[in-house]
Amino acid sequence: MTPEYLTVTDEHNGARADVFISAVTELSRTAAARLMEDGNVLLRGQPVNKKTRLAAGDVVQLQLPDPVPTEAQPENIPLNIIYEDDDIIVINKPVGMVVHPAPGNETGTLVNALLYHCGASLSGIGGVIRPGIVHRIDKDTGGLLVVAKNDATHAALTEQLKGHAMGRVYDAIALGNLKEDRGTVDAPIGRHPTDRKKMAILRGEGAHSRDAVTHYTVTERFYVPGYGAMTRIRCELETGRTHQIRVHMASLGHPLLGDPLYGGAGTKFEAAHRALIHGQCLHAFELHLTHPISGERMTFHAPLPEDTCKLLDILRRA
Repeated sequence: MTPEYLTVTDEHNGARADVFISAVTELSRTAAARLMEDGNVLLRGQPVNKKTRLAAGDVVQLQLPDPVPTEAQPENIPLNIIYEDDDIIVINKPVGMVVHPAPGNETGTLVNALLYHCGASLSGIGGVIRPGIVHRIDKDTGGLLVVAKNDATHAALTEQLKGHAMGRVYDAIALGNLKEDRGTVDAPIGRHPTDRKKMAILRGEGAHSRDAVTHYTVTERFYVPGYGAMTRIRCELETGRTHQIRVHMASLGHPLLGDPLYGGAGTKFEAAHRALIHGQCLHAFELHLTHPISGERMTFHAPLPEDTCKLLDILRRA
């Protein structure tokens, strides 16, 4: 089992243990209660039950059982294929699709669709849950992904990611007016210390974080009467941490429009255009890499989703 340590903040002072765990992790209250029944939740070394009241400053130790992988099953789900050969396949993933199966999303994922389309022709390096998956993007982020169809290709693409030879460029809409036309955010990212659903910038000795670098360029500026300023940006990743662009832009005080985790959701503008905003306004529109077999340098593009184009038209007319 892998232990996790959750510090109770003032926000959850006096909360029941099951309510606290559900609020700061991806577990339901029922799942949290089940962990307690099995003796896997400790406070000061002693097991707690779901009715235990917590105080600010308490450190709860959560023992998470190691997941048991279950083999993903093929599903006949349409794919938007940008490019395919015997070694790689490049997909334009739609907003709302999860990349690989996980608790609560066991079916309907990109992996399920790939298994149907490719059959046995996927790399096994990612295991039975992530066959062929070299990198991923969030459920509510659309855009380009490259998938490996054999182990040699997978290994080569992974090395390109590590060496920054694979480039990924995103289009995003941020709240507020970024003063600089371009900039770089160089800030390490790790799992949020009290909320497992989120990532955070973590510095200092003992911080469980990894280097993260995002380069951004302003491409359009908007001011909408009654709603305020917004900025369209192009973000290029030098690294690829979970939620990297979302965390970095929020750290500048400019979270992405519609982002439910990092402060970009709940705006009046979003409420007025809810049909066009499906989570954070972020799209992986460009991917460039070296083909692992031919050595050819390749660049792929994915057009913005139709709803995003409509949203930009509204912002330009304001």
